[in-house]
Amino acid sequence: MTLVLKNVTKRFGRDIAVDRLSLEIPENEMFGFLGGNGAGKTTTFRMILGLLDSSEGEISWNGESIGYDKSHLIGYLPEERGLYPKLTVKDQLIYLGKLRGMNKGTILSETEKWLARFKVPEYMNKKVEELSKGNQQKIQFISAIIHKPELLILDEPFSGLDPINVEMLKEAVLDLKEQGTSIVFSSHQMDHVEELCKHLCILHKGKPVVQGTLRDIKRSYGKKNLVIHSETPLDFLKEYPGVVHYKQITEGCELQIKNEAVSQTIFSALQGKGFIRKFDLEEPSLNDIFIEKVGASYE
Repeated sequence: MTLVLKNVTKRFGRDIAVDRLSLEIPENEMFGFLGGNGAGKTTTFRMILGLLDSSEGEISWNGESIGYDKSHLIGYLPEERGLYPKLTVKDQLIYLGKLRGMNKGTILSETEKWLARFKVPEYMNKKVEELSKGNQQKIQFISAIIHKPELLILDEPFSGLDPINVEMLKEAVLDLKEQGTSIVFSSHQMDHVEELCKHLCILHKGKPVVQGTLRDIKRSYGKKNLVIHSETPLDFLKEYPGVVHYKQITEGCELQIKNEAVSQTIFSALQGKGFIRKFDLEEPSLNDIFIEKVGASYE
């Protein structure tokens, strides 16, 4: 089931939150949605889910519009977490599971399975307000996937989690993808998107500034990163032809260079200048690309 957005626009009065956005999100894929604060990511998610009407354009999933009749096929983890603090975890998930058309027995067995997986089986009868923020987030995640959705939308799923819980949630997300769920997620953490997504879109002020496969985006960017560890000074590389950016680090320097060929001339220039411990040419990171494309407006 492919999710397609065609020229989707959302206006709030005179403000344009999303501006003629066109995307195709392949099924059984994890699609990364990036952008600074206020780029239009959450607004786009709400339009996909039918919580907001678009001002213009079309959104379809498998050729059909998304309405309440599809809600049992979709999971959503909103950025603003929204559980009922006074309810126990068990009652919370029974209520939300029933809204998705599940029966109580299935909800309870799924809840037990997920709580055990997230290493919090003792939380079944605890009130949500008694849990830490990170553990509330695990419960919110379970509520989004307990009905085994075909399309899962995750808005900043890893924010506020410690590294151990991030890995736990990441593994769960990857397993869902392997089982055939199409996943769209937004994140400020470039490394998460780089690790998990084949396809991505960078939004800036409601417009896509970069979109496509991660591999193609990196190739088209052109510039490369070069890491050099040396015991001799490398200051002369600051003004070296083809060096776009020079950053001094404890062991040597990190350079951004115009292309691969520049690395060869730098390699030659280093001959006879002392021992080089590391000379490593790397693809640009998603962070590099994001900063250049979105620039100083990224908060």
